[in-house]
Amino acid sequence: MFVLAMRSIRQRPGRFLATLLSAFLGAAIIMTFHSMHDTAGQPGVDSVSAGTLGTAAGVVGGYGTLLVFFAVASTLTVNVRQRAAELELLRCSGATPAQLKRMVVGEAAVVALVGAGLAILPAMLGGRLLLEVFQDSGQVARSVEHSFGTIALTSGIGITLLAAAGAAFLALRRAARGHQRRGRARVFLPYAALVAGALAVCSTFAFSATDSALMAPPAYGSILLSVGCALMAPRLLRGVLDRLTPGGASGWLAVRNLRQRSGQLAGILMSLILFTAVSTATLTMQAVESEAVEASGLVKSVDAKNLETLNFTVVGIIVVFVCVMLVNSLYAATTYRGREFGQQRLAGATPGQVLGVVGAEGLVLTVTGVLFGTLAALAGIVPFTVVRGDKVLPGQMAGVWAAVASIGAAATLGTGLATARRVLRTPAVRAVASTA
Repeated sequence: MFVLAMRSIRQRPGRFLATLLSAFLGAAIIMTFHSMHDTAGQPGVDSVSAGTLGTAAGVVGGYGTLLVFFAVASTLTVNVRQRAAELELLRCSGATPAQLKRMVVGEAAVVALVGAGLAILPAMLGGRLLLEVFQDSGQVARSVEHSFGTIALTSGIGITLLAAAGAAFLALRRAARGHQRRGRARVFLPYAALVAGALAVCSTFAFSATDSALMAPPAYGSILLSVGCALMAPRLLRGVLDRLTPGGASGWLAVRNLRQRSGQLAGILMSLILFTAVSTATLTMQAVESEAVEASGLVKSVDAKNLETLNFTVVGIIVVFVCVMLVNSLYAATTYRGREFGQQRLAGATPGQVLGVVGAEGLVLTVTGVLFGTLAALAGIVPFTVVRGDKVLPGQMAGVWAAVASIGAAATLGTGLATARRVLRTPAVRAVASTA
């Protein structure tokens, strides 16, 4: 099966580009921040600098691990679904389910290793730049030199490899189950995340305005609430579609397509919800905190500077990963619809009408993702603002929300329409015949 996996990669490398890009970015981020552990462990590093570097590596490294798994899982799920016919042919030819699993997991592992290997040099450069940022802000002493050692290398390669193998296994298992009844864990986890998030948000009122840990409960609460909504993405999408009254043929067809593909589009919607919630909540609360400190005339402590740097860094990483996940998933999903688009054109639809359907689908996905992501963000922002500034809604939120929603809409609508336009360049007869 390993030989078959290598042959599959060599014959059709294009199908693995999305996974390779996700693995590359994930490994680069993980190694960049985990090199701070190597740097902090050098002889002569003072305790304040070591604490700053260790916190950055631990917090952002943890976020990076989760994002690598989600990014690779989203691309591999699309890949496995599109190869259903190929995998079924191999099974009919005598391959056992265990052999197919080893082949798909082997492909993912090879691609992940290649991506991690390519990420080593960028991670070394990124680690140096990150250390300079900490030094310029006064959080790390100028005498500290960057070190890229065993911790960065083993964590980057190991985490990326495990994430890719685990995501491939889960994607193949999900595809094999098809429409079978969902397990109890998948039913329980969304509600558990929502309840935990609600409790975390409510605990904000137990803190005072000057507590250094005030931002933690609402921030984690928003994250947990967004995870709960993301895990319920197919049901949320179907609920929105049931309340829509589409106008015109394009709108009706878009709603019909989304309802039929709600399970397949869950990864895209999950990305939008998490991106909107985490980015809006984190940036808004950080803006409120910075304004409150400035108004009080106090100087930010090292811990406050560390928190601000981590907040901006985490949001930056999330923006990059979500854009990659959206672009990869939408590109793969839209490219796979070449036969569908060809059939519509043979039935009399013009390329403009097909693009209209794709645009309507992207608009519904964007509005749904931004809506539930905003609700999760508000659940954390409102308690934090009430305790910190005696307000309900901060004025900073409008600009932050507009920027976040614009990025999400641009990534979703732009990728979907650009990919559909590219697919429509193929003549309708050829598109139907080549994918039949």
